[in-house]
Amino acid sequence: MFVSDFRKEFYEVVQSQRVLLFVASDVDALCACKILQALFQCDHVQYTLVPVSGWQELETAFLEHKEQFRSFVLINCGANVDLLDILQPDEDAIFFVCDTHRPVNVVNVYNDTQIKLLIKQDDDLEIPAYDDIFRDEEEDEEHSANESDKGSEPSEKRTRLEEEIVEQTMKRRQRREWEARRRDILFDYEQYEYHGTSSAMVMFDLAWMMSKDLNDMLWWAIVGLTDQWVQDKITQMKYVTDVGVLQRHVSRHNHRNEDEENALSVDCTRISFEYDLRLALYQHWSLHESLCNTCYTAARFKLWSVHGQKRLQEFLADMGLPLKQVKQKFQSMDISLKENLREMIEESANKFGMRDMRVQTFSIHFGFKHKFLASDVVFATMSLMESPEKDSSGTDNFIQALDSLSRSNLDKLYHGLELAKKQLRATQQTIASCLCTNLVISQGPFLYCSLMEGTPDLVLFSKPASLSLLSRHLLKSFVCSTKNRRCKLLPLVMAAPLSVEQGTVTMVGIPPETDSSDRKNFFGRAFEKAAEGTNSRTLHNHFDLSGPGGPSSAQADEGPHACLSRMAPQGQGQFASCPPSTEENTEAERLARARRKADLLPFLRASHTPPWDRALPRSVVF
Repeated sequence: MFVSDFRKEFYEVVQSQRVLLFVASDVDALCACKILQALFQCDHVQYTLVPVSGWQELETAFLEHKEQFRSFVLINCGANVDLLDILQPDEDAIFFVCDTHRPVNVVNVYNDTQIKLLIKQDDDLEIPAYDDIFRDEEEDEEHSANESDKGSEPSEKRTRLEEEIVEQTMKRRQRREWEARRRDILFDYEQYEYHGTSSAMVMFDLAWMMSKDLNDMLWWAIVGLTDQWVQDKITQMKYVTDVGVLQRHVSRHNHRNEDEENALSVDCTRISFEYDLRLALYQHWSLHESLCNTCYTAARFKLWSVHGQKRLQEFLADMGLPLKQVKQKFQSMDISLKENLREMIEESANKFGMRDMRVQTFSIHFGFKHKFLASDVVFATMSLMESPEKDSSGTDNFIQALDSLSRSNLDKLYHGLELAKKQLRATQQTIASCLCTNLVISQGPFLYCSLMEGTPDLVLFSKPASLSLLSRHLLKSFVCSTKNRRCKLLPLVMAAPLSVEQGTVTMVGIPPETDSSDRKNFFGRAFEKAAEGTNSRTLHNHFDLSGPGGPSSAQADEGPHACLSRMAPQGQGQFASCPPSTEENTEAERLARARRKADLLPFLRASHTPPWDRALPRSVVF
């Protein structure tokens, strides 16, 4: 059930209880958690925080704590599945779900007692009507001799029996027609998966309604929104609209007269709206490194080629910037160059066909020394949360990332920036390797690429968000490099080894890179169907079934390459475990696998033709 008054129906309910927070492992969820933590601390609400990265962790944590709590808050998890069916809670348990994943499961929408959805209804939800999805089971009428009229003639009994048979036949036919319509409605509603309003923005709206919003909360809401934009979870129009909403709050919280500005304390926090450069971490890096490792510029210059490197040199020459200046730290550049740097870069970028070089964003100042863009914090927090260090667990990384969002832990934020630089550098090097060695292959209705064991920095791409970031950047770079118009409209499926010992592979599916893309993804359902059709063992453990970071896992017996050709495009972040083939396999088994693969390829090409080419057949139910 959708909650209409967040303050009365949610916050005042949990305010007098002990609350258990389940928080997903993404930056937007962390920011929403920080806002809710600040509200709870303000009102002395007792709570327990449990980070969860997938359904298995959520189920385990719920079983462990369900006896101690009656109110559960789920942030960025739980809305897109039947939550009661998965957790099997007691009847007095209440779940408050603040989740960006769409579509919302219809059972959660129409459950009035245990599921409370903290979701903005101004999003385009398109929930099916209750009568189209649910129908009360009619009890079968008993026609016994005791119920019949004892004085009835046999002919009257036969007539009544015939009428009842006709009536039952009509009811069964209506039932079948209703079930067919229900399947069609659910198919249309659930076939695409996408993201709604940032959870951090939803929590900030709650704080604002209660007049408890602070500048720190506003900054966390900004970082949550920027995380959605950085990871391509929302459209550009949605981003610009939400930026406008937050800009009004920024003006309200940070409006000061010139006389008052001189009297600010050294450690003050100040947020400002800016049209800044679309360059990753450039204020904490060198301008040259940022240009080379930002997806937008690297893809359009084609920096993996010699010609692309020459174009970069021409770009720098057009701006009149010496290499000595652009290759040193941004903070060390001459002040005279930095004053008009944004305008110089934008002017030259327009000449080179990059007309979106500046974007609407926000920055924060901690005193006079520390300045961060919202995207800087997103990259740093994401890198901390998916740090590949062996000594740290998932929970430790979660706590580190959560702490880095506090202004009292700037050392952790700077550490995250260094990890982010390493991640971005490795991403571009891997993209260059894939494109130069032609690892991106067209396979019918989709492209695919498989990272080999032994690939440099492979451990950095063992997590869903990191691999999906690499996949999105690779697809954008491939679209800029290929001359094949058809390939520019295809999605990408990517595989990377997850565990060499267990023979597991992480697979990610990315929708086509088009200007009109609505960021909707149907690969999760298609992959589930393909895994089912190939008799593969699957494990759907991630909250996002098809968006960035969304998971599924499948086991097959042909190894990573054959498994990839057998699997249809899937949701991002899906894990596929493919044990390597062994030499002990008999000739008969190899022939059987070859026949099975040959039989499957036409099914994949027919069943998973992208919807932008034709509609999926109604017989395929995901």
